[in-house]
Amino acid sequence: MFNGTDKRYNQYSAYLKKKFGAKVYKITIDAGFSCPNRDGTISRGGCIFCDEGGSFSQAHSNKLSVEGQIETGIQNLSQRFKAEKFMAYFQAYSNTYKPVSELEKIYNSSLENSKIVGISIGTRPDCVDEDKLKLISSYKDDYYTWIEYGLQSVHNKTLARINRGHDYDCFLRAYERTKELGINICAHVIFGLWETHDEIMQTAQELARLKVDGVKIHMLCALENTKLAKMYEDGEISFMSEDEYVSTVCDFLEYLPPDTTIHRLAGNGLSRTLIAPQWLGAKFDCLNKIDRELLRRNSYQGLKYQ
Repeated sequence: MFNGTDKRYNQYSAYLKKKFGAKVYKITIDAGFSCPNRDGTISRGGCIFCDEGGSFSQAHSNKLSVEGQIETGIQNLSQRFKAEKFMAYFQAYSNTYKPVSELEKIYNSSLENSKIVGISIGTRPDCVDEDKLKLISSYKDDYYTWIEYGLQSVHNKTLARINRGHDYDCFLRAYERTKELGINICAHVIFGLWETHDEIMQTAQELARLKVDGVKIHMLCALENTKLAKMYEDGEISFMSEDEYVSTVCDFLEYLPPDTTIHRLAGNGLSRTLIAPQWLGAKFDCLNKIDRELLRRNSYQGLKYQ
């Protein structure tokens, strides 16, 4: 139903393949950034779910330079998948949390290989300003350019509970200026943050109102050495079952505009540090269940979008 596939949602990887004529692979980068929610600038301890890797996949060691991580990623993905085109993905921590002069050098160093067709920068909405956004906007004529903002929820009570360090208005301000500069935006959201089903759907409806370019959905999980892990071990919290998650994902997709690209619906976490929920380790099983549930409902992304 989307991009010549049998998917009932606008899968980002299929969208990229259609756009570039070949599959495009993201190379995750750790460029040594920090986060104002961890270093004491706005608070200490960080978000309750964030581990020492700063949401980094740890595909490459940050002991390598940015150029080294790009070259290693291209070499590995070319050998495994015969990949030809790539995006530089700054993933670990808050990747705009440096002076703009340093950011320019870091971003430029990821774009030196001719096989790089795009750049995606993961950050927080309270870590951008006019100069940083203008720098990122300057790449969009030559590279497919994205900013990935960690939103998690539109509800301030939820953001406070997870020690996010900013409110929804902060996201809106960053979103509006980023869109004005023509930069694509992917909003990250988390399911399982002790919200009602209606509250989760309110996040979907708000993202639909904004006509966000992309969405990445995460399942709340406890990783070793996080505050969330301690809360789980102390019996303070529980997690969504896989069936509840699958159903909620399908409900969420129904509200999103059909042209919003879906960057992630399930993740397998870092298996060596994952504490709970254990079903999260079977990513493709979860994706298949989402496909089957949409088919069972005869549903699709955008069904309830107005």
